[in-house]
Amino acid sequence: MPDFPNLANDIAACRLCAARFAATATGHRPRPVVWFRPTARILIAGQAPGMRVHKSGKPFDDPSGDRLRYWLGLPTEVFYDTSRVAIVPMAFCFPGYDAKGSDLPPPPVCRKTWHDAVTQSLENLQLSVIVGGYAHKYHLGAKAGVTDTVRAWRDHAPRAFPLPHPSWRNTGWLKKNPWFEAEVLPTLRARVQEVLNV
Repeated sequence: MPDFPNLANDIAACRLCAARFAATATGHRPRPVVWFRPTARILIAGQAPGMRVHKSGKPFDDPSGDRLRYWLGLPTEVFYDTSRVAIVPMAFCFPGYDAKGSDLPPPPVCRKTWHDAVTQSLENLQLSVIVGGYAHKYHLGAKAGVTDTVRAWRDHAPRAFPLPHPSWRNTGWLKKNPWFEAEVLPTLRARVQEVLNV
């Protein structure tokens, strides 16, 4: 198993994407958001921090986080308890915006450099919450789109639950797919309670 303090420190100090981020419309510097401990029972695997998280250094510190905590049925203090919940996106840094103001995808170099070691360090995981298409592909080997992957959630439960991104941009998706709130969320919340005993 990787040495956790060294691994976390190495990720926090990573500057592999400095030139890439400097060339984006935001022209920002790397700021890896490292939010996991080896004792965590739940993994939340998302895409990448947004600008607000880049500034605060706290994952899902935005309306998407509010929606995700609602989906999970978790109070804020439990969601941010790193001894129980690990938050590991496909890129630890905010990738930046393109010229049109859209989020850039997570750079693959982050996954290739860090994710195998991080996964090996999380020895106590009982549940993985896989958020968004990039994470679906890496963690589940998904070849279908987000809707089909989430619709097939029973193929992965109870060890993993694929979710759409909780962004406000997906409000229309939620209205078109009412089965998600009716079928997936009650089972997910029950599993979260079971794993954390909260």
